[in-house]
Amino acid sequence: MIKKNKNVIALGLISTIVATLLLATTAQAKNETQSDSQKSKLEAYIKFTKVLNLIDQQYVDELNTSDLVDKALDGLLANLDAHSSFMDKKSFAELNVQTSGEFGGLGISVGMKDGVLTVIAPIDGTPADKAGVKAGDIILKIDDKATLGMTIDESVTLMRGKPKTDIVLTLVRKNESKPIEVKITRDIIEIQSVYAKTIGDDILYLHVSSFDQKVVKDVQEAIMKYPKRTGIILDLRNNPGGLLDQAVGLVDIFVDKGVIVSQKGRDENENIEFKAHDQDSSNTKIPIVALVNAGSASASEIVSGALQDHKRAIIVGEKTFGKGSVQIVTPVGNGEGLRLTVARYYLPSNRTIQAVGVTPDITVHEGKVSQDGNTSFMIKESELKKHLEGELEKIDGDKKKGKTDQKAKTEDKTVITDTMIYDDAQLKSGIDILRAIMIVSQVK
Repeated sequence: MIKKNKNVIALGLISTIVATLLLATTAQAKNETQSDSQKSKLEAYIKFTKVLNLIDQQYVDELNTSDLVDKALDGLLANLDAHSSFMDKKSFAELNVQTSGEFGGLGISVGMKDGVLTVIAPIDGTPADKAGVKAGDIILKIDDKATLGMTIDESVTLMRGKPKTDIVLTLVRKNESKPIEVKITRDIIEIQSVYAKTIGDDILYLHVSSFDQKVVKDVQEAIMKYPKRTGIILDLRNNPGGLLDQAVGLVDIFVDKGVIVSQKGRDENENIEFKAHDQDSSNTKIPIVALVNAGSASASEIVSGALQDHKRAIIVGEKTFGKGSVQIVTPVGNGEGLRLTVARYYLPSNRTIQAVGVTPDITVHEGKVSQDGNTSFMIKESELKKHLEGELEKIDGDKKKGKTDQKAKTEDKTVITDTMIYDDAQLKSGIDILRAIMIVSQVK
């Protein structure tokens, strides 16, 4: 009972201190009287501490005051938006590991969409990608723990772990009648962000899988490497985002004037405009088609949206994810921290991305392209042949299989084949649209 009374006294003292500080702040303001707004704030602070007092005095279990305040802060931040959060010592330390240390991961970007934990995109070549995780999958369980009510930070902590350890994700996928269990082996995530290939003799295909610090440099090198290109397919599908300066720099390659993206917040210091640089380059005239889908988020939405607003690209595919907010991470002492949304991104037309996304100019859903006549039969026959070859490889052993895989890998690095095009309806549509634009451009 003595301990309980001490807690009550402490909470009462907190209430008094808060009220005193608030009144002192008001008194120091120049020529400012205590407004209704200030009175309302004072009443709100007092109400908060009264509730804490009541919980501390009457709740069925005795609670630690510090834990009680942490829970209140956690709920407060979680109810602001999906990306703001209060981080205790453990969470804050894990964030530092995530941003600066080496850890085993799955290679997926996740976010909250419609209140549930959703895969924004698996990153190419990572364990999650190889295991078949898809953009838009809802993560229902992580091992045996349900994700309903779980924060993004909590889910990331559970999915991260030692390399070569296994984890099972239970996924809810569109058009699947029941949840899917996927077993994934964690690994150190190494990402190649830019893949450059050719389509025929005249189109450069650039797949940007994420925005790391080398994207602009790698794209510029790819453009220099293929000087004969007269059109570009920019593939931003399943790109979860990354560094803002790289997104701005990528758009700047193809746009010579105007705002690329602006950042606006409550604090004027957070209001920033990023503009294109005037340049004499054929890159600002070359026709572009950008491919997007529900896995395109954040930085990739800035790129596709800016190119769309500047009329520098036709956007093909599906509506993007809709993450266009800016977070800062601030230590609050005692090893704890705060992640807080302080601004939102706005495209050149002043439209927001947050919770809205970028709507493509031409909507094309993913899937294969069907072909009429004998060719359709040939595709089915080739698929059967491929299946049989796979079965033979199992019998012939790893040596032959390794040679076959290496050959395919080499081919994939240099060219987009007809088979790859017809297996990808969005890519096929993008190429057709780009070729039409290229013909019109030549006529002009």
